Amino acid sequence: MIRSMTAYARRETKGSWGSAAWELRSVNQRYLETYIRLPEQFRSLEPVIRERIRQRLTRGKIECNLRFDADPSTQTDLILNEQLARQLVKAANWVKMQSDEGEINPVDILRWPGVMSAQEQDLDAITVELLAALDTTIDDFITARESEGTALKALIEQRLEGVSNEVINVRARMPEVLKWQRERLVAKLEEAEVQLESNRLEQELVMMAQRIDVAEELDRLEAHVRETYNILQKKEAVGRRLDFMMQEFNRESNTLASKSINADITTSAIELKVLIEQMREQIQNIE
Repeated sequence: MIRSMTAYARRETKGSWGSAAWELRSVNQRYLETYIRLPEQFRSLEPVIRERIRQRLTRGKIECNLRFDADPSTQTDLILNEQLARQLVKAANWVKMQSDEGEINPVDILRWPGVMSAQEQDLDAITVELLAALDTTIDDFITARESEGTALKALIEQRLEGVSNEVINVRARMPEVLKWQRERLVAKLEEAEVQLESNRLEQELVMMAQRIDVAEELDRLEAHVRETYNILQKKEAVGRRLDFMMQEFNRESNTLASKSINADITTSAIELKVLIEQMREQIQNIE
């Protein structure tokens, strides 16, 4: 299944602890790069999340965000660390006596780290629900990638059909081109009043035909079209294979263009380059 590297998915989940929302988005990237943003209390989940993404995806720049909103009604009573508070008041009174200035602000005492605390929620139970929601979000994300990949596959297959048509056109034109070049060579020799022996003339014509013969390039282009169709049917990630095939297509189209001595053949060679470049641009987004 062809998958695009550009996709987005979002899924919300709710529980007795409150609500949360996962967001996944990605753009094309040669390798897999994952950027994760989590609330402070769930920082320890980052390696687990990274591994779950790595098991399901192979390429792309992935951004994974978690928004967590705790239900205020589930918050427990605040706990006062009385011993620490007494120590702070004592210290504050001593400072006041030394300077004989200022008043002790009770709120400042309560704000001191460790004086006030709340019982933590059961993060283990919440984590189980959050990770289950993440798995579902990844499922949605992959579905979005596959949907976009189906459209990319259709575009590539259209260009492959165009390549096949140009190969057919060039192959059909080659006998006429060879005949035209032969007549052109003979006419130039006659115009220059150069007389060649029959065997020598045949040798020159054979060498000329070999220089402009593109049968091998056309055969390779047809083979590349078949192989690309086969790659598009594979189930695993195929972006790198398709990118390699575009390099092979380019090599043959360049050779075809360099051998062209006819305007129609040149036109086909240029059209091939355009089709190949269009495929290459689309393949940059395929996983």
